Amino acid sequence: MNIIEIQESAQMLYHAHGDKAEFEAAQKARALKETGNTQEAGYWNRIRLAIAQMRGSNFS
Repeated sequence: MNIIEIQESAQMLYHAHGDKAEFEAAQKARALKETGNTQEAGYWNRIRLAIAQMRGSNFS
């Protein structure tokens, strides 16, 4: 997953879940990591970080 796909996924998740989007991405990453799918978990962590950047430093 490249940076553009990460940004697009973050935007879609944020528009769908609003302020809960970062939490949703973190939960998805954690669940994937627990099942051993570290590559997908890494993608979701990158999405979570992109959402945090979109929200700005006041909300981190």
